[in-house]
Amino acid sequence: MPVNPAHDSEALAAHCRAIAVRSRAAAMQLATISGKYRAAALRAAATQIRTDVDEILAANALDLEAAPGFGLTVAATDRLRLDADRIEAIAIGVEAVADLPDPLSEVIESQVRPNGLKVSKVRVPLGVIFFIYESRPNVTADAAAVAIASGNAIILRGGKEAAHSSNRIVESIRQAITVAGLPPDCIQLVDLADREAVGAFLQFDDLIDLAIPRGGERLIRRVCAEARMPVLKHFSGNCHVYVDKAADLAMAEAVVIDAKCQRMGVCNAAESLLVHADVAADYLPQVAAGLQSRGVELVGDAATRAIVPAIGPATDQDFATEFLGPKLSIAVVQSLAEAVEHINRFGSRHTDAIVTADAAAAERFAAGVDTAVVMVNASTRFNDGGELGLGAEIGISTDKLHARGPCGPRELTTYKYVVTGSGQTKG
Repeated sequence: MPVNPAHDSEALAAHCRAIAVRSRAAAMQLATISGKYRAAALRAAATQIRTDVDEILAANALDLEAAPGFGLTVAATDRLRLDADRIEAIAIGVEAVADLPDPLSEVIESQVRPNGLKVSKVRVPLGVIFFIYESRPNVTADAAAVAIASGNAIILRGGKEAAHSSNRIVESIRQAITVAGLPPDCIQLVDLADREAVGAFLQFDDLIDLAIPRGGERLIRRVCAEARMPVLKHFSGNCHVYVDKAADLAMAEAVVIDAKCQRMGVCNAAESLLVHADVAADYLPQVAAGLQSRGVELVGDAATRAIVPAIGPATDQDFATEFLGPKLSIAVVQSLAEAVEHINRFGSRHTDAIVTADAAAAERFAAGVDTAVVMVNASTRFNDGGELGLGAEIGISTDKLHARGPCGPRELTTYKYVVTGSGQTKG
């Protein structure tokens, strides 16, 4: 009688290792396939997703039916939900990745040494990626597309809440890329909901080159603690908007309201507002009214509450918190340098913005804040792979090595040196 991996630790580890072995073999094949064929396979995958829209919707209906049993919030259920328009958006996203330049065609630099050796630094895939992510079916397609575009095999471990949807999307992608001549095992979805499966994969540093956890801070810290391979991560999105003394206040109001309210439960939404003391009295009452009319709870420091007395007091914990909902902390600062110091103390190195008409101030802010993405006179909500021209992203990294900010195909590569000679010897 076969052993059920979900009820036997040794069988589970063996099952997971077999998946990783197949991924490694597929990665070796995929690395030698030209960008033209990989892009064609992605376009075929987009077409197959459109063709399979009814099947994908039927699978999604099963996930939605089970959602209450998983305790999903209204917002989480909405992220899980698919319709024809959202599936079309998924297909368009895959095509956008296919249209990007092939990162593997890049020669980063090249030189000829005095002895005649030609030394080239060329971009290559990382190899095998283990991707653990939340219950959003579109992320399944985005991650698969970014992996193929960068020549990497990927092992997908999505949330159990979206299991039917993710399985059906992966089925469509694997069908299309197989017909297009790519190894189907370059895209694999883990078929076990058991939490131990994640721990098993994190031990396979001989087969997996990079782990990417995309979800809550608890998941990310667990992966960092257990992984034997490098981890690309962001812990939180405590994003700031600083309104400078030289800001256009109407622009500043529009930017802050969009950054906070356009979508509150995402990592690039603003969580804290800093306002220069010279403009605080004119700016804060109006922007506070705009935010409160949209249901945002405001907390502020003493200087803010002197101008807007009806709001609650802000603690250091408030300034350090990613609220992911209708709450915003506010502080009045005496200078740009104080704003930068505040952000570097409380921020999470994700996205921070300045609103100013002073180009020199913008330059000082951009140089001073320790963050992955700096926005000048624009909403923090633009820190997104699609918005920044990456086509799609597999995540937004707040690390400094090896990639930072939105991670598209190019960020999932490394390099090797190719040295070409004509018989040179050291002796």
